[in-house]
Amino acid sequence: MKRRLFFIAGMQAAGMSLAQMPSLDSLMKDVPKLPAATGATAGSSNVKTDIAGIKEALAIGTEKAVNSLSKPNGYFGDQAVKILMPGSLQKVADVARMAGYEKQVDAFILSMNRAAEAAVPLAAKIFADAIRNMSVDDVRGILTGGDTAATDLFRRKSGDKLFAAFKPVVSKKINEVGATRAYKDMMGQYQQVPLMQTKSLDLDDYVTRKALDGVFYRVGQEEKQIRTNPAARTTELLKSVFGK
Repeated sequence: MKRRLFFIAGMQAAGMSLAQMPSLDSLMKDVPKLPAATGATAGSSNVKTDIAGIKEALAIGTEKAVNSLSKPNGYFGDQAVKILMPGSLQKVADVARMAGYEKQVDAFILSMNRAAEAAVPLAAKIFADAIRNMSVDDVRGILTGGDTAATDLFRRKSGDKLFAAFKPVVSKKINEVGATRAYKDMMGQYQQVPLMQTKSLDLDDYVTRKALDGVFYRVGQEEKQIRTNPAARTTELLKSVFGK
């Protein structure tokens, strides 16, 4: 019965559909077509150009990141962001694998990643709002900051909003694919082993935080590309702000 439960959870996880991601195209509709400045590698000589360029760079970067992570296997198939077994459950997983429940443990890990993939599209609107509301000081800080200055700003200003938006979706999807039941079953088996103890884990909280870590990692990678790789500056506006 237990093996069947874990198998069903894995099949549900593999077939789960993703939410529709909202577009970020509207971000640049109110930005005027400004002439490109020359000789600039970290900001132009025009404040409006800098603001427009930063917004365009972030719109492109966040859209790519969200698209990448929200597709099937966006988390599960990417070793850089894949959500792994929580450290506090690793011994549980080891015991379960030795007892012949390797497929069930794998299904549990898959279900956590599927929940993260389902939640990611919610980041698009929150990122879009953050981009629209950027101040001149924000832009200056991004231009003079490190390779992930914009991503770090996003995390400071939007991290709590993203967590609040992600967690209900993560919780719902985890329950749909049976991860919570699987977790409780694993914990129950583990606690029956003499001399074995482990702390309880808020699974929803864990997956939500790991999902956000993956989002900010990918956004940071996109930001680095635009800053350091001329080929990633695909518009005149980006070239004018970050250099050709």
